[in-house]
Amino acid sequence: MNIKNLAEAKTNILSGLTVALALVPEAIAFALVAHVHPLVGLYAAFMVSLITSLIGGRPGMISGATGALAVVMVALVVQHGVEYLFATVVLMGVFQIVFGLAKSGKFIRMVPHPVMLGFVNGLAIVIFLAQMNHFKVTAANGTTSWMTGAPLYTMLGLIALTMAIIYLLPRLTRAVPSTLVAIASVSALVIFAGLETKTVGDMASIKGGLPQFHLPDVPFNLETLQIILPYSLILAGIGLIESLLTLNLIDTMTDTRGKPNRASVGQGIANVVTGFFGGMGGCAMIGQSMINVTNGAVKNISGIAAALFLLCFIVFASSWIEMIPLAALIGLMFVVSEKTFEWGSLRLFGKVPTADILVVVTVATVTVFTDLAIAVIVGVIISALVFAWQHAKNIEVRVTTEEHGWKVYDLHGSLFFASSQNFLTLFTPQTDPVEVVIDFKNARVKDHSGLEAIDQLADRYTQLGKKLHLRHLSPDCLELLDKARGMIEVNVLEDPQYHPADNRLG
Repeated sequence: MNIKNLAEAKTNILSGLTVALALVPEAIAFALVAHVHPLVGLYAAFMVSLITSLIGGRPGMISGATGALAVVMVALVVQHGVEYLFATVVLMGVFQIVFGLAKSGKFIRMVPHPVMLGFVNGLAIVIFLAQMNHFKVTAANGTTSWMTGAPLYTMLGLIALTMAIIYLLPRLTRAVPSTLVAIASVSALVIFAGLETKTVGDMASIKGGLPQFHLPDVPFNLETLQIILPYSLILAGIGLIESLLTLNLIDTMTDTRGKPNRASVGQGIANVVTGFFGGMGGCAMIGQSMINVTNGAVKNISGIAAALFLLCFIVFASSWIEMIPLAALIGLMFVVSEKTFEWGSLRLFGKVPTADILVVVTVATVTVFTDLAIAVIVGVIISALVFAWQHAKNIEVRVTTEEHGWKVYDLHGSLFFASSQNFLTLFTPQTDPVEVVIDFKNARVKDHSGLEAIDQLADRYTQLGKKLHLRHLSPDCLELLDKARGMIEVNVLEDPQYHPADNRLG
């Protein structure tokens, strides 16, 4: 192994250690959100990170238990118990494997750029807001309130120190990740100075053994399937969306290209295994992935290292990890939030179409107030509607008259569901001569709605006793037309090498 490979391995391993430290409070928090034991979240973080990195993960991408999945799981756990969650995670993984094997991962490339910007900015805000819970204290009677006084000032000071080290250390040296140095330095300060502040151990104990294999303790019958099927489909969809969008983001940051289908299969296998070993399942984690990529770790070894370090924390070093001040990890996540947010998107106002700005803001807002999957779906729908509306306005005709008095409508544009009504308004059957021609040479019929519009127009001319001639219409369209089928001028028929997008073609 040469010096370059050694340096690369060191970077990835040290980054994996940093990521493992950041995984601990997140996994605990998400487990508590889902109403399961903290070890259920920690085991998921270990197994999902390890397996995806070994067999299918996008290099540099970190996977584990996530909040987007936890908020869906809570209803299932409360109503039916954690064993049903394990069964759901197994089925969720099966669906993700099928998705990947069907090579459906390529469709993530269809997500418009404004949706990606909204996704990134929304998640940056979510990461930031998620840290606010650490500024709350719980009284003896169970009520919570915001931290005040010396505890608040101590935590803010430690957060500021953490962030300062992360930002400033790279100016002096890049021999070790600044994030790892920041966590170690602030932890040492708190321990040796005896500062009173919240630690990882205040959230929950992370001490445990190796995860044990066991079949989910649920009845294997149709009733169980009816319970877990809806949850598994939703979780599979959310996990795939978050993972594939994170993959796209890392592709952009590193100027490389991941393999979405392989990543989908890898995530599915990881969730199947996790479900059989008492984990809550997971997907890509954008926060930890950003830590990794920012540290320069873009190999799968970083994810493997993170998983193994996390397992060591659980089995051997729980007492030490529980001493780490939350302020150090909060400061780290604040930096992640700042680096994740696309600040350049704020300069887009007035420079790009208003519709694109609307998509960015809408996706970011929906991500913050609901969840990622809904936000992306909403963004894609808005983008699709805007696209359809813009193209619907671009259909027009140029009217001429042939030597023998026939009126010719030279159609330009795309005829589909959004433009079909505009298409019908372009013609004046009442005042047109007896012989009328529509030339489709410069137009394309895109779907069944376009075909129906042609039939409807043909019917209008027929009822008035006039003859409509259709030129340069593709043979596929002619086969699907009903009332206009006999109006084609066979002697001028040309095949423009296009086909209407209609499901009746099979």
